[in-house]
Amino acid sequence: MQISEQTVLVTGAGRGLGHAIARAFAREGARLVVHYRASRAAAEELAHSLGPARAVALQADVTDPAQVADLFAKAQAHFGGGVTTVVNNALADFSFNGDARAKVGDIDWADFAAQFDGSVRGALHTLQAALPAMRAQGFGRIVNIGTNLFQNPVVPYHDYTAAKAALLSLTRTASADLGPDGITVNMLSGGLLRTTDASAGTPEAVFDLIAASTPLRRVTTPEEFADAVLFFASPWARAVTGQNLVVDGGLVKG
Repeated sequence: MQISEQTVLVTGAGRGLGHAIARAFAREGARLVVHYRASRAAAEELAHSLGPARAVALQADVTDPAQVADLFAKAQAHFGGGVTTVVNNALADFSFNGDARAKVGDIDWADFAAQFDGSVRGALHTLQAALPAMRAQGFGRIVNIGTNLFQNPVVPYHDYTAAKAALLSLTRTASADLGPDGITVNMLSGGLLRTTDASAGTPEAVFDLIAASTPLRRVTTPEEFADAVLFFASPWARAVTGQNLVVDGGLVKG
């Protein structure tokens, strides 16, 4: 299925990376469900700019299965058909500033629980809500957003990294489960992006250090990362599932 034929839900699309991913799909002609939890104004502005035939902004807490079910029902009613593609980008509130993060000796389990809820629980709810329509049409694309900190744990984001590692496991087990239904499940993992709301607190020296360490000698932008997300939704990735693609300018290998 071409991207222009797909109905794409991007979670956390009201700001940051999610907003860039939503714009990338819109550029390619997809129908767009602009999900938000709190960033209503930005989400509605994006949907309004595309028009009701192309986009709708819908609010939900992805950690609440009832709200997620309602989100999918409203999307289907608006477009007259089920969601074909889900990008799980939403996460619990987080600031990418290593100097301000708790070290392993001090961090509380509540911090881990919040990140697991946002990343893993939220992705499970959207996947489960998407399944009936995807199975009925014999086509589905699930794209989860991860992190390169699995391979390169240079900052003490213990809670965030553990949650994203669990999401990678879910990506791979779900891909095996859903492959016979024509549904692929993949992950894209980036590093620090220049710049999103979450990375706005990162010291400039850190950006410079990362840029100097990459073959491209620059920090990846949200727009560059978003373009890579399109691959997993495109016909060119129809035989690709259970994979984790690192998109960070070559900083981390594999």
